[in-house]
Amino acid sequence: MINECAEGARKLATVSLEVITGGQHRSGAYIAAPSYPPYAYAWLRDGAFCAYAMDLHGHAESARAFHSFVTRTVLRHRRLFDAADPAVEEMPPARYTFEGRLEDNAGELWPNFQLDGYGTWLWLLRDHEQRGGALLSQDRAAARIVSRYLQRTAAVPCFDCWEELGNRRHTSTLASVIAGLRAAAELLREDAPSRAADSLRERLLRLHVACGSFVKFEGSSAVDGSLLWIALPFGVVDLHHPLMVRTAARISDELVGSTGGVHRYLGDTFYGGGEWIVLTAWLAWYRAATGQRDQAARGLAWIQASARPDLLPEQRTEAAQYPEMVTPWVERWGPVATPLLWSHAMYLVLCANLDR
Repeated sequence: MINECAEGARKLATVSLEVITGGQHRSGAYIAAPSYPPYAYAWLRDGAFCAYAMDLHGHAESARAFHSFVTRTVLRHRRLFDAADPAVEEMPPARYTFEGRLEDNAGELWPNFQLDGYGTWLWLLRDHEQRGGALLSQDRAAARIVSRYLQRTAAVPCFDCWEELGNRRHTSTLASVIAGLRAAAELLREDAPSRAADSLRERLLRLHVACGSFVKFEGSSAVDGSLLWIALPFGVVDLHHPLMVRTAARISDELVGSTGGVHRYLGDTFYGGGEWIVLTAWLAWYRAATGQRDQAARGLAWIQASARPDLLPEQRTEAAQYPEMVTPWVERWGPVATPLLWSHAMYLVLCANLDR
């Protein structure tokens, strides 16, 4: 399946499948990063894209196990999803233990109220079914719980996909919720999720745009690499929509670093604000989908060159925006997370789409 990527890509793709398989707990959960203690949990967002990559590469049983993990976890914590007016700290979390339990808060507090993972899971559950995966009645029961939760909370400010800025309404988060509600409408054959998705899309087009492009959050004028999600894979707007074209152009112009990778956003200081594997893969995916295959191939090559030696990190810091901030993070949490399962997953997604 990795024809265009040549022998080096075949090796890294094989390693990537092994890393994701090795990082899947017997419960079906995927660990975010096996050798980086702060990430020794199962994020719904990271796990969803790992399952997506496994589905794309013919490992449906791995994706199925992940869906079973999420279903059990949602049903176990139904009271969190059904609460009428919970405090932010009582919202369903972005990450769980591998057994699907809430983490204890004995360690460093984590900004856990995020909506993108739940929207992404609903979108993926529908995608899995469309690829021939069988869904159980409990999967649909969990999907209904999550759908109703997102319909109530979609416009509530929450932390973004980077666990930052908890007082904002984030554009990529909103895109994932829209995609999730659209998927729920199909999965459950209900009209309410579709109506909610349409209303949210109208809000996105009205309030999350500036300078002719989508922006990082409502009221901002900046871009974020995660804005590519709006078109790929969520399809909230078409790849060729003028706003999407302008957004991708701004990401290319403003966020591609000196070595060729993509920064999360300008002003990022986490490990100095380096160039991220997942976002470089996303921009290359967008370029491949819009016929810019040479540029997509350069993104692929950059990712391959980032392997240390065969494992992909979360980010590269050679071209960090704030080099003086690399060491403080290393001293606090250790070296950059390597391997990051999400990085390997997005490499596999890119390879699959280049082969098309």
